[in-house]
Amino acid sequence: MFDRILIANRGEIACRIVRTARRLGVGTVAVHSDADAGALHVRQADRAVRIGPAPAAESYLVGERIIEAAQRTGAQAIHPGYGFLSENAGFAEACAAAGIVFIGPPADAIRAMGSKSAAKALMEKANVPVVPGYHGDRQEPDVLAAQADQIGYPVLIKASAGGGGKGMRRVDRAEDFAAALESAQREAAGAFGDDRMLIEKFVESPRHIEIQVFADRHGNALHLFERDCSIQRRHQKVVEEAPAPGMTEARRAGMGAAAVDAAKAVGYEGAGTVEFIAGADGAFHFMEMNTRLQVEHPVTEMITGQDLVEWQLRVAAGEPLPAAQDDLSITGHAIEVRLYAEDPDRDFLPRTGTLKRLRFPEGNGIRCDTGVREGDAVGVHYDPMIAKLIAWSPDGRSAALRRLDRALAGTEIVGLENNRDYLQRIIGHSAFIEGTFDTGFVETFADAIAAPDAPPAETALACAALAIELDRQEKAAAAASASTEPWSPWHLVNGWRLNDTGRHDIRLASGGTEHVVPVAYQDAGYVLDLPSGPTVCSVETSGGRLRMQIGDLRIVAGAHVDDDSVTVWIDGRRTPFERIDPLAAVADLEEADDRLVAPMSGKVIRVMAEAGAAVEAGEPLLVLEAMKMEQTIVAPGDGTVGAVHYNAGDQVEEGAQLVDFERKEA
Repeated sequence: MFDRILIANRGEIACRIVRTARRLGVGTVAVHSDADAGALHVRQADRAVRIGPAPAAESYLVGERIIEAAQRTGAQAIHPGYGFLSENAGFAEACAAAGIVFIGPPADAIRAMGSKSAAKALMEKANVPVVPGYHGDRQEPDVLAAQADQIGYPVLIKASAGGGGKGMRRVDRAEDFAAALESAQREAAGAFGDDRMLIEKFVESPRHIEIQVFADRHGNALHLFERDCSIQRRHQKVVEEAPAPGMTEARRAGMGAAAVDAAKAVGYEGAGTVEFIAGADGAFHFMEMNTRLQVEHPVTEMITGQDLVEWQLRVAAGEPLPAAQDDLSITGHAIEVRLYAEDPDRDFLPRTGTLKRLRFPEGNGIRCDTGVREGDAVGVHYDPMIAKLIAWSPDGRSAALRRLDRALAGTEIVGLENNRDYLQRIIGHSAFIEGTFDTGFVETFADAIAAPDAPPAETALACAALAIELDRQEKAAAAASASTEPWSPWHLVNGWRLNDTGRHDIRLASGGTEHVVPVAYQDAGYVLDLPSGPTVCSVETSGGRLRMQIGDLRIVAGAHVDDDSVTVWIDGRRTPFERIDPLAAVADLEEADDRLVAPMSGKVIRVMAEAGAAVEAGEPLLVLEAMKMEQTIVAPGDGTVGAVHYNAGDQVEEGAQLVDFERKEA
């Protein structure tokens, strides 16, 4: 076993590797960019080395700096995690040339599977079934368009290098092909430095099933069963589970054997994942092989009782696989959800901000993998994942699902938009509960899993008002304690008035609707004038939660109060409110609908608009990129472009005016 390894990654996977290495008595070295100097993985590792500025292209993707960091610290091996350089054959070769073990497959295997086109050709020779499509070398747009016509729509344009949904577009009509191809090529070039594409037939009603494989340098290879990763948005997984719902033993054996054959065909070593598209007819087709550990590996660990990172370290150190195929079995069921800093109601745009409150549940069968803490910032440079929440039960899928629902209910995130509530709605949908879904789930049930447009419950409104009152009391007590006159009546917030009852209004907004809650003070607490009428209420803190008496109802809730907002959690349901300051200047509510502003902080990667140009509705004007995601800004109607305020390469903040636009008069 190694004495020390360097982790060439960040976030939750870096923290995960540190935990396993420490358990095995292996020292760890973290690398970090300027943006990550105080990150959790840096604090957890034994040593840390700065490798460059915040952009990944100047830090985490610079192999020479990472190898130099390993040499400086005496690390014998480099674990690349996933993403970044984990599937870079050149980096694996550079490690070997420097006398450092690359904890992953041989460079030849990475290269063989790194090109999806070459991989499919190799799989055909190994008699592994593949999706019909074009995997050739010619990349002229007209050649690719002709191939798409020949395959028949709908088709899937996919980046030949890389994965994670980057450089991937579904196209349903020939007239949309050229624009989709250009966008996919640009995204692939930015993510992988390679804009080569392949074209595949889009399989209708497919399930995305992947097989975890492992091989060692002694000729042993096996699989650790399957994962179902069909719940996806923008071709990126958000819910994964093992075993796959509805999987028969015969199909599991067939897919497992095909995956092992695929690994053997390239002389594989270490952890890998063979991904298949499975049709409703029972047939399955090879899509690609990811030559690394996967984000969703925890569900496999939970059902097999194996530590896959430990397996990686042992295999890389030259040991044989820790188990044989017949030693492995499935126990129970595990489901994982990915918590992202994104806005599901705005086409999953990534969000940035500070995690002002971060609470994860604990308990039997619950696991949380994260690389952030309360107070950390989520920026524009890296993937917006906050955490992975995993639930396992020995009693099967339904029991695991109930545990996951409770775990999500106990998760509290404040400071930026996130998909916690969205994930709750996904796993609560009948099609997911019954296991009758495919990769089109998010689009098919978009309306059912969208945020409900409903007014906040009266209880949530009362809790928000009481949380604000308690916050005012605590701040006043702190100010009094720090002052030279702690007993001054000016520090009181009990609403005392001479010959009158103290009262004031709390103004909150939710869903664009303002709610006014008049508050009157009394000895035992407050009287809130709620929609149902005046209600006697009180609030106190207990164990980090708020105990509230609202009329005859006594509840325990969570709350987070900021100067401009308050969020409450009741029985796991989150209700956010804006706080309205009646003395603040009234914002201009008559802004034109045609303001072309940045929907997210990011980088301008292309400008198509020209000042003075006449454009039609929907015509692309500018493309933004943040957190590996592109967003195209289009003309909101027929009209004329005014000034263009940014150039390609410029960084912009959310809300920045990008382009002036004058709509054509009807």
